[in-house]
Amino acid sequence: MMDNLALVLLAIAAIAVFMAVAQRDRLRLNRQRSRLLDAAAGLFDNSRLRAAPDGFPILDGSLSDGRRIRIELIADTLVCRRLPQLWLKLTLAEHEPVARPSIGALSRPTGAEFYSMVHDLPEWLAPPQTEASILLRGDGTATPAELKQASSIFQALFRNPTVKEAVITPRGVRLIRQVAEGDRGAHLVLRQVRFPIEQVPADLIRTAIAEAQLLSETLAGDRTGTMQASALAPIEA
Repeated sequence: MMDNLALVLLAIAAIAVFMAVAQRDRLRLNRQRSRLLDAAAGLFDNSRLRAAPDGFPILDGSLSDGRRIRIELIADTLVCRRLPQLWLKLTLAEHEPVARPSIGALSRPTGAEFYSMVHDLPEWLAPPQTEASILLRGDGTATPAELKQASSIFQALFRNPTVKEAVITPRGVRLIRQVAEGDRGAHLVLRQVRFPIEQVPADLIRTAIAEAQLLSETLAGDRTGTMQASALAPIEA
């Protein structure tokens, strides 16, 4: 009887230790996630950091010209036969809607990109020639000249394999870039999503901003007249 009681007490103690270690690791992981965009906060005017429900930070700020910018981090665990991916999603909002179509490109599409805007665009388009497979879609309002110009920009951006998605809309632009792959041991053994990175490098943020500004300049001012509200894509920062 005493041996059985000792085994029960030992099991309870082991469970308590396991739960304490798990709680400690969870708190440490949340602290690590919350600091990922600290280096980027100083790059913007009126910057503000807040936490998303999954613990990853969201950074809101302004460029020097007053346009609003938002940076989010997306943990993608749905990738097929690969480690989890950490994506940086940068949204740059225009001061006011620009008279241009909505058009976007997605690299290496699988259909599981829950964060993608390209999948929501109705018109399938011929993709630009790149080393990786590209899904190109639009809202059906682009002229042949606009398609050619946008395809040229996408072709240049996707020469960098870390660029995942680029979208141009009347209200703004969006860019998604790879930040890191998940830790192999934590994923394969513990089925945990851990990324071996302390902070997103400021240089990566600067590069993404420059690419977003390039997208913003694409197709700007090519049309005249009043833009119809139905052409607006849901981009806000």
